Amino acid sequence: MKSIHLSLLCLSALFLLGCSNDSPSDLIEEQNPNVAITYDNTIQSIINNNCLGCHSNPPQNGAPFPLVNFDQVFSRADNGQLLRSISRQTGEPRAMPPSGRLPQATIDLVEQWIEEGSIEN
Repeated sequence: MKSIHLSLLCLSALFLLGCSNDSPSDLIEEQNPNVAITYDNTIQSIINNNCLGCHSNPPQNGAPFPLVNFDQVFSRADNGQLLRSISRQTGEPRAMPPSGRLPQATIDLVEQWIEEGSIEN
């Protein structure tokens, strides 16, 4: 009986020592404040990693348009469609990407890029 209690105590100690205390700020990659947010250095990789699976050329999986170059992305950013789509909650109609909402920090980068004039490079 004593060995069972000792085993449980050891397992509990290992469990508690294995826990971490990550804060949301530890999990979000910060943008270097000295680097301007442009399509070339920030937005293109977001689009490539999250949108091109469907918004390729030609579009796949029922996507209505491609997002493979600056002009195509700029057009959707300029008319507000890009930010509206990525800002919707998972499960809402027309929420993008359909696999799940992007991290808020990523959405904030896209929003900042648009607010700062949607610069290409």
